[in-house]
Amino acid sequence: MSAAAAIPRRRVWSCMGTVFSIDVRSSGVESAVMDDVVAYSHRIDAIFSTYRPGSDISRLGRGEIRLAACAPEVREVLRRCAELRVETGGYFTAHPSGRLDPSGYVKGWAIETISDLLVSAGSTSHCVNGGGDVQCIGEAAPGRPWRVGVSHPLQPLSYVGVVESAGPLAVATSGTAERGAHIVDPHSGRCPTETASVTVVGSSIGLVDAYATAALAMGRDAEGWLDRQPGVSGIVVGADGSSTWLRAG
Repeated sequence: MSAAAAIPRRRVWSCMGTVFSIDVRSSGVESAVMDDVVAYSHRIDAIFSTYRPGSDISRLGRGEIRLAACAPEVREVLRRCAELRVETGGYFTAHPSGRLDPSGYVKGWAIETISDLLVSAGSTSHCVNGGGDVQCIGEAAPGRPWRVGVSHPLQPLSYVGVVESAGPLAVATSGTAERGAHIVDPHSGRCPTETASVTVVGSSIGLVDAYATAALAMGRDAEGWLDRQPGVSGIVVGADGSSTWLRAG
């Protein structure tokens, strides 16, 4: 193995309207693999972007094409969204505001798939970050776990806390800090205002990202619901700035 191959590899790029980054701490992952991962993220964006009239998801939503004519990833994502709708009592849906838009799952799923691609390429320790939602595998360094800071939605440059694990570690946050009240309760059609942010911690970023979206949509019921979910923990910050840490279910 060359000395260059042993150096941790990092890549930062813009995609899906946010910033993605990869930080590989294990040796053996070549630069070409990083190139492939970046290209993959842009392909997924081209398929699922609701801002591109020609994307598969936009055309499917307008009824111009059938599901069979879409990229296979669309079927995979919509199948999982249907499962998540059941798991969350309808608070997570691929049809927020009544139109087809699985964005609440796509980014987390893409992050997780990128992590899986890196594992397949030989990585044993890495972190994939997509707009603050992260999937970590292995350790940040031998004997040192990954540590992820959870930003306070109402206090810029402050943190609610830090979570850490030797991996796998997945952390996702839904909140009002950057985009205001934008998550809609599918049952009432309104944007809950009782909660400023919900962070969910687990091992799968696709799952915790969807759960964070669902919990934020639940408003005051978020804490009780999250506390009953197996294998995840959470941090709920109220509109008044108070925070509640929920144990792993």
